Amino acid sequence: MRIAILTETYAPVVGGGETQARLLAEGLAERGHAVAVVTRRTSRALSRRETVAGVRVVRLGPSLHHHLAKWALGAVVPMGAGRLLRAADAVLVSGFRVLGIPARALSAFGGAPVVLKADNNGELSGAFFDRGLARLGLAADGALVKMALGARNRLLRGAAAWVALSADIEAEYRAHGVPPERIHRIPNGFDPTRFRPAGPGERARLRRDLALPPEARVVAYTGRLVSYKGLPGLLRAWRPIAETRPDALLLIVGAQGLDIHGCERDLRDFVARQGLARNVRFTGAVSGVERYLRAADGFVLPSEKEAFGLSLVEAMACGLPCVATPVGAMREIVDDGVTGTLVEPGDETALGAALEALVEGGPRMDAIGAAAERVAHERYAAASVVSAYEGLFARLGGPGS
Repeated sequence: MRIAILTETYAPVVGGGETQARLLAEGLAERGHAVAVVTRRTSRALSRRETVAGVRVVRLGPSLHHHLAKWALGAVVPMGAGRLLRAADAVLVSGFRVLGIPARALSAFGGAPVVLKADNNGELSGAFFDRGLARLGLAADGALVKMALGARNRLLRGAAAWVALSADIEAEYRAHGVPPERIHRIPNGFDPTRFRPAGPGERARLRRDLALPPEARVVAYTGRLVSYKGLPGLLRAWRPIAETRPDALLLIVGAQGLDIHGCERDLRDFVARQGLARNVRFTGAVSGVERYLRAADGFVLPSEKEAFGLSLVEAMACGLPCVATPVGAMREIVDDGVTGTLVEPGDETALGAALEALVEGGPRMDAIGAAAERVAHERYAAASVVSAYEGLFARLGGPGS
């Protein structure tokens, strides 16, 4: 099949959505399909067109380092990649808030069937845009905004299929008029060759390579440094632990990127003001996040909102006992007390107690980590996710369909 994937950003940009697009594109290419990714040229250092791991990557302007630049991408897609998209057997839009409109417009004029996948809650309802609209002085429930959203959704509802990462997103689709028979539950996946428990001696070697204290009890967070991930509350919950456990180290892996909710500077300022530098370490943006997970003793993702929670699955696949919140797909991924610990968003007391258990460790945490590893590899390995998409594309637009 000829498959096109539209995504706002793509490798080498690091993030959950980018990782999913790359795993899917490369997995389909390995199975013999002709795969093209259309994305934004986030840096002038990146080639406009190249083939990476068997995937044709087409990067379109603008290459401005600004969070609003992604909106211009939708305007240039029809001219920059219209022919490619019309020639495809199926088009997947990964995160349709920006690229859903041009993809559906091209499809309406004789293009390939379109599959829409929300990478965030609220992409169809419009709730995702509330904070951004407020910054522009617009009311989310204002007549103009509601009119524009309604027109957009009428166009989007003509998509051939919709992928839901969670029960919440499926419910959102249904509530806004998507026919149930067009909705397909396909989770995000991870690369099991990268995310696996550290073998004998590996953790010690990884800690040496990463300059982590060999005897520390390391709890890791991986992901963008944005406020809705619950990071300000995480630092507040960690502070009492740091005061009583000098061997406890919170490892914050990632950077804020271009997200308008970025809070990296605030987090670093808090750590400096509270004298937590010994017990909190920021890595900045990294490639090879699996090295940090495999060197850790536990993992935390205290998000206030989350569509799926890929970093949680990756940590589970590394055999780590994890603490998360029951939001988005995470309430389905974690069996509380069996494959992880769930605490309500914003409950810093409960979060602190769960973090203390991670730092303490012991047989119960070991058993939770082992159970988490089994579930992650059984349900979310990339090969099964690629197969699910492959079957969907074949039904929609593949040869002989």
